[in-house]
Amino acid sequence: QVQVAESGGGSVQAGGSLRLSCVASGYTSCKYGMYWYRQAPGKEREFVGGIDSNGRTWNADSLKGRFTISQDNAKNTLYLQMNSLKPEDTAMYYCKTEIYCSGSWRVYWGQGTQVTVSS
Repeated sequence: QVQVAESGGGSVQAGGSLRLSCVASGYTSCKYGMYWYRQAPGKEREFVGGIDSNGRTWNADSLKGRFTISQDNAKNTLYLQMNSLKPEDTAMYYCKTEIYCSGSWRVYWGQGTQVTVSS
């Protein structure tokens, strides 16, 4: 059974940094892509960035320069390094994994990790 788990959230002051981790487990020998999304209270979930199954990195334009995506393939782990955090970055951060196995794609979401940035 595929599981996706985020960690690393917390409370920081504006200007601070956090690194989020997402670990996906329960599958082997499959193509996969991993992505970060976030959702602030009262707002729609928005794309933050990720790495697709071809190894291409995607980033939301509005977050370039402050947020960096990286991956450790050996550990099936995706990272989100967040610097110069702002109060508007406060949100629940979710990890999505898309896995291509046995001829089909399946999508799995983690439970999320909360990031709170105070001014």
